[in-house]
Amino acid sequence: QILGCAFLVVVVGFAMLLRPPPKGFSAEPPPAPGAAAGPKKEDYGPVEMVKTPQFALLWLMYACAAGAGLMIVSKVTKIATDQLGIAAGFLFTAVLAIGNGGGRVAAGMLSDMLGRTPTMIFCFVLQAGLIFMLSIAEKGSVFANPILFGFHSALIGACYGANLALFPSITKDYYGLKNFGVNYGMVFTAWGVGGFVLSLVIGKVYDTNQNFLIAYYIASGLLLAACVLALLVRPVKSKEEAAGAAAAPRP
Repeated sequence: QILGCAFLVVVVGFAMLLRPPPKGFSAEPPPAPGAAAGPKKEDYGPVEMVKTPQFALLWLMYACAAGAGLMIVSKVTKIATDQLGIAAGFLFTAVLAIGNGGGRVAAGMLSDMLGRTPTMIFCFVLQAGLIFMLSIAEKGSVFANPILFGFHSALIGACYGANLALFPSITKDYYGLKNFGVNYGMVFTAWGVGGFVLSLVIGKVYDTNQNFLIAYYIASGLLLAACVLALLVRPVKSKEEAAGAAAAPRP
């Protein structure tokens, strides 16, 4: 109740301070005199977006990556206390949350330098490895060290948080800013579906086996599947290119 009241005051209070930018405002710097015009950035509506194969690939990648991360987020306290025998396992939820926030900033900066797809692949592979390593973690092992497990949890949180920086960015890159709110809202449904389904899966796995071993394998496999999808996704063709390809005679 206290947190709910605090969110109400803070979120609504700051929302009252928001103002639209001036008409014609653009965050992009004006082109230098005589500079060649860059590629035209097109704006896709939600219906147009859904019809592109890239939307399906992004949605599946997001569901796999976010769902795998939420599996661990939802159970990190139980993993720490039951699997590793670490007291005050709830503290790792806070550590993971710190990593979550930091991962969003780091992934955003990295993707601006290296590109969205390479950053996604790096985060997916790293998170898959981190989660797989949990399958060999047990009481008395090196992972039972609270400091090491805290660092491990923070990295998992960072990789999970990276999704919430990378997928909005790539949605904007592919489909433009005009309809970004609704377009990303549709892509973001993958987060809800993936989190709901895979959180149920990890709970069922524990109820059946009294451990999370199979869930770790599932999460790692889904992240590697997301890597494969990331290798397949390509920027969306312009509307003119897509129309020309559709109208071209087939041999």
